[in-house]
Amino acid sequence: MTAPDALPAAELPLDEGVVALTAAIVDIASVSGDERMLGDAIEHALSIRAPHLEVMRDGDAIVARTHLGRAQRVIVAGHIDTVPINDNLPSRLEGDATTGTLWGRGTVDMKGGCAVMLALAVSLEAPVYDVTWIWYDHEEVEASLNGLGRLARTRPDLLAADFAILGEPSNAGIEGGCNGTLRVELTAAGRRAHSARAWMGVNAIHGLAPALELLARFEPETIEVDGLAYREGLNAVGVRGGVAGNVIPDEAVLTVNYRFAPDKTVAEAEQRLRELFGAVAPDLTLTVTDASGGARPGLDAALAQHFVAAVGSAPAPKYGWTDVARFAELGIPAVNYGPGDPSLAHTDDERVPVEQILACERGLRAWLSGE
Repeated sequence: MTAPDALPAAELPLDEGVVALTAAIVDIASVSGDERMLGDAIEHALSIRAPHLEVMRDGDAIVARTHLGRAQRVIVAGHIDTVPINDNLPSRLEGDATTGTLWGRGTVDMKGGCAVMLALAVSLEAPVYDVTWIWYDHEEVEASLNGLGRLARTRPDLLAADFAILGEPSNAGIEGGCNGTLRVELTAAGRRAHSARAWMGVNAIHGLAPALELLARFEPETIEVDGLAYREGLNAVGVRGGVAGNVIPDEAVLTVNYRFAPDKTVAEAEQRLRELFGAVAPDLTLTVTDASGGARPGLDAALAQHFVAAVGSAPAPKYGWTDVARFAELGIPAVNYGPGDPSLAHTDDERVPVEQILACERGLRAWLSGE
């Protein structure tokens, strides 16, 4: 019997077009933490079809790069993991391979983008820029496991570049930068008592009321950053408290998520929440539980402007957080560009129009070929 470590890598259909390639990549399940099989398939495809690339592996992240001596280097990156499957594999194609729709987990987030990357990495032997292609793991889970973050910590030399493109779903248009995200817990303290003698206690759940009232009437701002309008959001996303049905609770916790425009740092976003909630509920304790800074659009870079011209569409803002923020931290301007509607990411009816996959392949090919 063949040992699992010796299983051959899946053969990807590199000669059947990028839509068939997307379907094949989608059909290799790769829920976060289980990306090895897809990583093997990508590494195998590059090893046999891309002798013009230096191919390296770090865990389940695959890095392939040219060494053509070009004046500038660009990174094209995408994550190969998905959220859990829910009866939405294998993929299915409705209609034909030019105007139809491909359904299945990962079609949007973001195996369409990964397939475009692989098709171009194999076929473009002499792009006008040196290119570093990165397929990485663990994007859909906690930030500490993120494969791109791991590379930044352990192999920062592999992330040296003048510009980066992340294949996150953007409806085949360019989305610049991204909002930051901050999650905090607001804790109210009380005093336990029997609910039959409630006057002897202090109800911690009731103590959350001022914060909830603020959130209910909060109107998010839209903030322009370098020509793009980023809509913010401030919402309660969780609440817990109470120990029994006949006990006045002595503690209650409200979890709040703040999506802030990239004109702010994480520290500035935190200070704003402390001021907002401090004004209406000074007795609540605010604790930051998760924070990731945003990224400015990066569209003022010459390479970004050339890319916008090649794609031929007006850039829009990215409202959700993406790994363009990691590139921004490294001083690399970066944009999102990939097939799929972001609002369908993680949904059970995840699907992508195949014409968007084809459009992204054309756009990237034109730019990297200097057409």
